[in-house]
Amino acid sequence: MNNLALHDSNLADLHDSLSQQLSGECDFTSAAVALYSSDASNYRQVPKGVVFPRNTNDIKLTVSLCAKAGLPILMRGGGTSQNGQCVNEGIVIDCSRFMNRILEIDTDKRCAVIEPGVVCDALKHEAQKHGLTFGPDPATHSRCTLGGMIGNNSCGPHSMMAGKTVENVLELEVMTTEGEIFWIGPTTDDQYNDIVARGGKQADIYTKLKSLGDQYAEDIRQHFPNIKRRVSGFNLDQLLPENHFNVARGLVGTEGTCVSILRAKVKLIENPQFVQLVVLGFEDIFKAGDLVPHVMPFEPIAMEGLDWGIIGGLNARNLRQQEIALLPDGRGWLLIELAAASEAALQSKTTDFTQAMENNALVKSVKPVSDAREVTALWSIREQGASATSLSLNPSDPDPVVGWEDTAVDPMRLGDYLRDLYALVDRYGYSTSMYGHFGDGCIHARMTFDTRTEAGVAKWRRFSEEIATLVVSYGGSLSGEHGDGQAKAEFLPIMFGDKLVDAFRQFKEIWDPGGVMNPGKVVNPFAMDENLRYGPDYNTPEVTSTLQFVDDVGGLGRATERCIGMGKCRAASGSMCPSFQATNEERFSTRGRAHLLHELIRGEIFEDGWNDNNIAHSLEHCLSCKACKSACPTKVDIAAFKAEFMSRHYQQKRRPIRHYVFGFVGSWLPKVAKIPALANLTQKTPVKQLAYRMLNLDADAKLPAVTSQSFSTWSKLHANYNDDHFYWFGDAKLPPVVVWADTVNSHYYPQALKATVHVLQKCQYRVGVAKQHFCCGRPLYEYGFLDKAKTQAVQIIQNLYPHLPDNTKVIVQEPACLSVFKDELLKLFPNDDTARDLAVRTMSLTQFLDAAQPPILNPLPKAVLHLHCHDKGLNTDASERHWMQQCVTDLDEPEEACCGMAGTFGQSKTTRHIAKTLVNRNIGPAIDKQGDEVVVISNGFSCRGHIAAEKHTRVLHPAEVLERCL
Repeated sequence: MNNLALHDSNLADLHDSLSQQLSGECDFTSAAVALYSSDASNYRQVPKGVVFPRNTNDIKLTVSLCAKAGLPILMRGGGTSQNGQCVNEGIVIDCSRFMNRILEIDTDKRCAVIEPGVVCDALKHEAQKHGLTFGPDPATHSRCTLGGMIGNNSCGPHSMMAGKTVENVLELEVMTTEGEIFWIGPTTDDQYNDIVARGGKQADIYTKLKSLGDQYAEDIRQHFPNIKRRVSGFNLDQLLPENHFNVARGLVGTEGTCVSILRAKVKLIENPQFVQLVVLGFEDIFKAGDLVPHVMPFEPIAMEGLDWGIIGGLNARNLRQQEIALLPDGRGWLLIELAAASEAALQSKTTDFTQAMENNALVKSVKPVSDAREVTALWSIREQGASATSLSLNPSDPDPVVGWEDTAVDPMRLGDYLRDLYALVDRYGYSTSMYGHFGDGCIHARMTFDTRTEAGVAKWRRFSEEIATLVVSYGGSLSGEHGDGQAKAEFLPIMFGDKLVDAFRQFKEIWDPGGVMNPGKVVNPFAMDENLRYGPDYNTPEVTSTLQFVDDVGGLGRATERCIGMGKCRAASGSMCPSFQATNEERFSTRGRAHLLHELIRGEIFEDGWNDNNIAHSLEHCLSCKACKSACPTKVDIAAFKAEFMSRHYQQKRRPIRHYVFGFVGSWLPKVAKIPALANLTQKTPVKQLAYRMLNLDADAKLPAVTSQSFSTWSKLHANYNDDHFYWFGDAKLPPVVVWADTVNSHYYPQALKATVHVLQKCQYRVGVAKQHFCCGRPLYEYGFLDKAKTQAVQIIQNLYPHLPDNTKVIVQEPACLSVFKDELLKLFPNDDTARDLAVRTMSLTQFLDAAQPPILNPLPKAVLHLHCHDKGLNTDASERHWMQQCVTDLDEPEEACCGMAGTFGQSKTTRHIAKTLVNRNIGPAIDKQGDEVVVISNGFSCRGHIAAEKHTRVLHPAEVLERCL
């Protein structure tokens, strides 16, 4: 990406200095600032540039240069903050790309030393090797960083067991805005005296902090809420003698407003080995709140609540239905985890608990859950349910948004608080979905605040003042987990009083006298209705597009609002997002690309609009795997965004020749395949060298060889009979089914299609293969040739569909092609009955076999399975997996994620390194573990070729396996 200060020429000197001196990287382009202009909150502020430090010196250099330039500094973690902490109009320092090392794990002292960019799950994974864990586990644990958790004082479901982040921080290495670096932690009187005696900046800070603590000690003791989940404000209580003048914990939760955190020593605890989940159902969420005191004596390690607003919202969107089916009867639920030191002790505790709950009049249903997959499924509702319902179904209704996401009260008073909270919500005419950490009295709520009109914002402000007053009346905290940012900061006087709020200002000034660290957050804050991402001055842009985003009334403009910034796509495991997993770069994540497209359409940052090369660079590194279409809680569809962008981007720009060669493969391959020897010249030197250079292919890549006999020719020679439109295999009296002869398998790997014919014949069907060549046009979408793709779709609708026997199913064996029929076809022709019917009638072989149910007679002993991303992205993989489990006694499916091929992605010079990284993450080691005799099964053409080339083994299509096993 070309680092030019396009948006602000005054930053050129700063950019030049950083570029020359950093060990890491910096990026001041329009694309970079667009990526970091919003987080998971309601707020948006465009930064000046982004720095990716590799070490402490890089942070020190950045802070020093910014101080000289008078520029604000924002230390940013995973960017999942919900109250606006992670956006500001300064220089963003993102440690997550490079400064993400676990420096030490001390099993004797049960602690770890980490850099600020370490992801929570990464630390948990390493600690687990020693039977330990890091206790706090917010719902974003797969992508939030420890630096961000320290900044926000994050918690999570298991704070009942482990406490907030503040209770788990032992020491911090910090840097002041003046470049002074020192370690801080709890301080004895002798240590304090030694620090003061040494003099210098640390002594000056400690002296002032001591004076501040002494001055406000009684106010702190009287006015700080006596609850576990007080996250609002600064931790001035840590400056008191009874808390050992713990300066490190005093800085936890300051949201980057005071110092830069360089390293942290954090506490590790014993990882519970024997855990049981019990789910309780209730008539309503209020009775769930009332039950909390009855559960506490059993010492649960987690107690999470779900109300009907979450479940009803998922039902209305037809989401998470399998997971919801696991819930017991009710319209409110508690997910409760019990733990014990042994299996026998856990069983005894579980028995006592379930009996007590069954006898409790508040409880409607009780369900212990032991199956690990079911436990994961139920927790996924808790972690992702609210995000999945974050867009309203009616475009004229406000979206449920954050803003009062995490109020906290005494859990013993939770039922009454919930009733009063719901009454307040009802009085204002809002609707809400609530969930949260009931064992700690912390309630998460997405509410339908109207932030897009002046009247709606005024109403939101009135509500905010009332809810703040309500929480304080219960002795609670405005924030019990997500911090204050700017969403709640202006209401802190209601909670603490003006005197303590002034103490917060003094605390910040001691550390940051110039006020450059994340200004406008917590202290001297922006108003709650400033810097709104979707405020009264914003209207969803109207954009004409070739693909129709029918799930979003408002089209492409509304579709780009789907990303709410929760960042699940930044997880190191799972199906999304493979290009981020390989590079650790925000621009290659689903969230990053969604933000780029939204800002492009918004039209305020990008001067070049659809011609912007940096957006093109980001999207060209997208594998179009469609994982985001299913795995993203809000169903952001980057593959569709990419196709639309590439179509517009190259309307007036010259395309690389490779776009035409690979995009139009469906047109030219059937022609050149008639002379296989000529077609395969690209694999011979010197033709190969010339072709690879023209097509930007990596020298080590290997293009597939055209077969000597195409599937069409084989069909013509071996069919039992034919008519005007099809070659037919089998008795004419048998029920018909048609096999889609996709271009790549027909001419590169016809054995998969032959096996499909044979399997269907064994199942007593007559099998048709079209005489005319049709191509679904899959590669055309990847390169943005949407007009040509539409033409080919019309050919299928007009020239194939009318000749299909009535209600005949069409078997599409290549998942990338099947997804065209299930997805792109409907985006091109959303109101066409033929397109809709064809989408229903197309299916994979294994989906078809679900009805036929042929017996498996000769199963294979063991194999490794890798399913195509489109198969998983469209949720059509269950049948494939089911039948391969029937065909293989010991089947290993090591990953959800992409193998990295995706058409020519794994062969291109610019992206081959990503593909190699991906194939060697999970599927490669799994194959190596099996040894030389391993059988590998994959249903994607590109996947099979990539895996075979990397691991030097043959890879079978599921149809070939079925042919062997029937």
